[in-house]
Amino acid sequence: MATATAARTSVPRPRKPRTCICPHRAGFSAVFKPAGTPLKDMELIKLAHDELDALHLCDGRGLTQEEAGTEMGVSRGTVQRLLAAARRKVAEALAGQKALAIAAPPPADGIEQGTPPITASGA
Repeated sequence: MATATAARTSVPRPRKPRTCICPHRAGFSAVFKPAGTPLKDMELIKLAHDELDALHLCDGRGLTQEEAGTEMGVSRGTVQRLLAAARRKVAEALAGQKALAIAAPPPADGIEQGTPPITASGA
């Protein structure tokens, strides 16, 4: 007989919307890589837009994590986690001579870009 805990599945909390002020490009159009090696031959490290924004606010503009959290609409702890991840990815890309791609932020309406709207007729 299965236990009640085995029947439960772990569902992550929904992602809290973030206010990102850093300019972006759609998709991975902003890719930074070492010169002389084709992109197709390189490992690609993806930097999320909110990670870039935390890096920009704290390291670029010199804000504290608390101030950056207020600007982004998230907690200081979230900024700390985003900043640590961004710094790790940037360091890995630079030291390992890998490509660094900046991801576009999720659309405000929750519909992914390039996805056609669903119609009642299904067409």
